[in-house]
Amino acid sequence: MTLQTKPNLPKRVKNEIKFRELSIKSKQTVAGCFHRIVFTSPDLVGFSSQGFDDHIKVFFPPENGDFVRPSVTDDGIVWGEGPRPISRDYTPLAFDAASHELTLDFYIHDGGVASMWADKAVAGDTLLIGGPRGSLVVPTDYAFQLYICDESGLPAVRRRLLSLPEHIAPVVLVNSHHAHTHEYLSEFKRARVEWLDSESIAQRVSAFEFPDDDYFVWVTGEGRDVKQLSDELLENRGLDGDYVRAVAYWHNK
Repeated sequence: MTLQTKPNLPKRVKNEIKFRELSIKSKQTVAGCFHRIVFTSPDLVGFSSQGFDDHIKVFFPPENGDFVRPSVTDDGIVWGEGPRPISRDYTPLAFDAASHELTLDFYIHDGGVASMWADKAVAGDTLLIGGPRGSLVVPTDYAFQLYICDESGLPAVRRRLLSLPEHIAPVVLVNSHHAHTHEYLSEFKRARVEWLDSESIAQRVSAFEFPDDDYFVWVTGEGRDVKQLSDELLENRGLDGDYVRAVAYWHNK
């Protein structure tokens, strides 16, 4: 008996676990809603990020500027004595291996540890990153592609749109409450981008006409919203879970 495999499946790859200390090379504000920071470091030799929604762990130094750098042993990650730095997950927007430069977009919002650090950051400031531990490499040529996110997922969507073939016209539904964020994806003319609220997105997904095959759907944002949309896509609409990626980026307390 011959086992049939599904076509064009996303593939997982593993990366070496490594921590890298980076310094800021440049910083600019993009679309009035993100600080785009370019980091550089010789530690970036060997850095790999093959998935458009990869996560690296970004460790922010305490106010005194000192932080403990962990080590990787045969038994796993070992931290030294003292408090660990606060960390958040971020998607690498771009990486230039030749110049050892990594670009991250930090969403500007009140009260966020990362946002406050990025607000004050200047050239020469340093921080520590770890990962990504692995990547999900998603083919770019699905005939139908739908991306759903809020501001937290926009850098991943931007990276994805930059990688798609010119003949692909993806649909992007963004849960955003701030008009200035609309500029963030304005250059992608072939994408059908809609700026909505969570209720409107749920209604759009319920009414969507999905093809029988050759599709990919990506959903992220707040945990309950992601769960609701995932249930609608997989249970009510009957989409194949191998071609639907739904990941919560944050949770309301």
